[in-house]
Amino acid sequence: MKKSAKKVALITGITGFAGSHLAELLLSEGVEVHGVQRWRSKSDNIDHIKNKVKLHEADLLDAHSLYTVVDEIKPNYIFHLAAQSYVQSSWQSPANTLEVNITGTVHLFEAVRKSQLDIPIQIACSSEEYGRVFANELPIRETNPLRPLSPYAVSKLAMDYLGYQYWESYKLRVIRTRGFNHTGPRRGNVFAESTFAKQIAEIEKGKAEPIVYVGNLEAKRDYTDVRDMVKAYYLSVQKCDPGEVYNIASGKTIKIRDVLDLLLSMSKKKIRVMQDKSRMRPSDVEVLKGDASKFMKKTGWKPQIPFEKTMEDLLNYWRARV
Repeated sequence: MKKSAKKVALITGITGFAGSHLAELLLSEGVEVHGVQRWRSKSDNIDHIKNKVKLHEADLLDAHSLYTVVDEIKPNYIFHLAAQSYVQSSWQSPANTLEVNITGTVHLFEAVRKSQLDIPIQIACSSEEYGRVFANELPIRETNPLRPLSPYAVSKLAMDYLGYQYWESYKLRVIRTRGFNHTGPRRGNVFAESTFAKQIAEIEKGKAEPIVYVGNLEAKRDYTDVRDMVKAYYLSVQKCDPGEVYNIASGKTIKIRDVLDLLLSMSKKKIRVMQDKSRMRPSDVEVLKGDASKFMKKTGWKPQIPFEKTMEDLLNYWRARV
């Protein structure tokens, strides 16, 4: 019997937080992994697997470079994770956020269309698209109105609908996943739980005074471990319907204040908490709690890793780095 050829995956944003975890998962599943990398981007997240993946220089804003890569490797799956992904940064540079996240997505879709590949493309949309959610709308289903509250959320909403439009117009097999908060080792330190962990690790090493600086602690978020999230991404290209949108969430919420308390409880140091005005946003989403039953029914996915374990791994990640 002829051995079936190895599946080939292309990840945009492979050097990022979720991208690096997805690359690890796909390698463990025997998939040949290719990644798109801008020539100036840092790649410490994948240093440990660099010799196992194939990196290609390309830029989301350079349509030709994307077409060249897609045409050359002819992947079986594409995972589109590259983005300007910091809500906070989107307030400082709204135009850049819109350009990278919207125009970059169009360039990728056009590259696949030109290459005439009939393959699933998972696009990492965001729960931030739901924005202002009212109490009677929880948990949030895919049918909930989208009321984005940041330039980042608007950019993700546009990308999401482009995915729908390219399926309707060109039958491009786009699968839209709206991931709720996901975290764990390698999470960028601009995100609340990761900046808390980094500050605690610095205090433990005597590199900072015993004060953790915080923004809004009242917001409630629905957290999934990044390692569970990327399993969901991989299942989505195998089992989900193109043109459809799927929430990926734990269905539980935790207040940012409780996240901080949990991390503080893992340290032996006496640490004070102080609010820092520069960490507050012009408008913040009060509560995000997702209903992922549509996705779970389609794929059988369930989050496996407890939140305490996620936070412990995140704190240890920073302890090893500061």
